[in-house]
Amino acid sequence: MIETLAKNLIKLKQEFARVYSGTSNIQEIIPQDTSELFPVESKHLKLLHLFASCNPIYYDSSEEEIGGIPCMVYEGDINRFWLNSIRHTCSHAPFSPTWIFSAYIAALLSKEMGSYEIVDVGSGDGRIAYCGRILGMNSHSIEIDEMLVDLQKSIVSETKMDFNPNCSDAAKFDYTELSLSGPAFFIGGLAQMGGDILAESIIKQIRRISRAYMVLAGTYSKKYPLDGLDMAGWGQIIQKNGMDVLRTVSLPTAWTFREPEDTPYLFTRLTR
Repeated sequence: MIETLAKNLIKLKQEFARVYSGTSNIQEIIPQDTSELFPVESKHLKLLHLFASCNPIYYDSSEEEIGGIPCMVYEGDINRFWLNSIRHTCSHAPFSPTWIFSAYIAALLSKEMGSYEIVDVGSGDGRIAYCGRILGMNSHSIEIDEMLVDLQKSIVSETKMDFNPNCSDAAKFDYTELSLSGPAFFIGGLAQMGGDILAESIIKQIRRISRAYMVLAGTYSKKYPLDGLDMAGWGQIIQKNGMDVLRTVSLPTAWTFREPEDTPYLFTRLTR
């Protein structure tokens, strides 16, 4: 069901990209109502829209029917947050978000796989951790940039959904402090852009957790070198650390809006 939901979102994104005539820095859509193509709980959809309406990166929204689906279009600008995020010398990827609805699907899949917690590493505005809270999971958001953490805290205050924003260098953070029992670690950043370094630093810490998952955002774009193992850039990390790839799901992100292929998310499990 979740894979079908992801495929339906990709089709909706493709139609949206075809008809979109705006000039916003980022743009995305969220269905307004539950439907046969998007059988999501109504209260969850409302909370996704609430996140967007409380998020200062979006400056405009409008109702529009896309491919026969009533949607809300959100347009925004992340330039100042992007510029602020790259000033950190130990930052492994500048801020560029996945879609809110994509974040929800990814969190939904991690819960279906058996995760109790979400640890959103390099979390940007915290949307993945927020979606974990929607689904009743214990969420933690780790972000090095103070401006983005302040943004997260403002969203927590307005939505009353606490996903535990933490301003810290994720590579040095002590994850044992979180008392995790079945976490899914979402790594913010492609392997080719430093995400591999971040993932390695975390793997060393969480080996002791009996059941830990890592969700890795990859790419098959020719802009980046391939890993030779057909694992969206993550082949060497996965092979080196004996990780099992359980499922791979492609989802729309801000950086693939005009791209023919969307972002593959690899859901992996660490073996002890």
